[in-house]
Amino acid sequence: MPIQLLGISKALIVVEANEAGSLDSPTVIRMVSALKQAIATSTDVPITVQAIAANTLQSNSNLELESTWTQDWGAKDVLVCPLTLNIPPNLPFKNEAIYKACRDSGLRQQVAQQIGCETGNGNFYLPLVLTAKGPLYGEVIGLAEEMPENLSSNSNYYYQPFHLSDALRQQIYQIGHRLLQLLSAPPAAYLMQFGFKEGSIYFDRLWPFPAAPAIASLGVQEPNLFACHWYCLTNQPILDLTIIPAVASPTLP
Repeated sequence: MPIQLLGISKALIVVEANEAGSLDSPTVIRMVSALKQAIATSTDVPITVQAIAANTLQSNSNLELESTWTQDWGAKDVLVCPLTLNIPPNLPFKNEAIYKACRDSGLRQQVAQQIGCETGNGNFYLPLVLTAKGPLYGEVIGLAEEMPENLSSNSNYYYQPFHLSDALRQQIYQIGHRLLQLLSAPPAAYLMQFGFKEGSIYFDRLWPFPAAPAIASLGVQEPNLFACHWYCLTNQPILDLTIIPAVASPTLP
């Protein structure tokens, strides 16, 4: 049921632009649309939503926002929701510390030393939905090796759920939980990127927002990861993460 979000009247979604500076990437469009839908259905009070490319925020002279946004984007009633790690230093938002930690090239070494997890490249993603009451673990998202005929070869094809053995599942849950504790992570929907080989998990990186692979949760997981992210940012409860029965096929980006 929609609720009233006290004190929030605007949401600023910051995303990656293409080389021409526009937001017409199909992946970006779906990410923004999913977050906008979550915002619209979560409150009975209208919230003004603006999506903007991160590179347009590099200097105040290049802002493509209405005057009201340029004046008060740091105000208490504006919730900044970056869907990119490339945040310019002149944009204040409450979770910027975790974004900085996730950008740090030394995070792998930190995980190896303090959690004891091997590190390397991976094409799997564990959704870590950190609510105010604790973490919820979503079904793993995988990257398909073969592309469907209707998907171009330069796109990525993510799907959920990717089934793991109970032993591997518990192992990645433990790594994810310890990682969030290590970083003193605030409530949000995270994706822990990882790989595995011969029963061993290795850590790749942590995304502090529902990155492109989270598109696989649309129409598959309830609530989807974009809705989870908004609920976490606005301190709304999430009781459980469930896979919708009889999903006919994975969601394409």
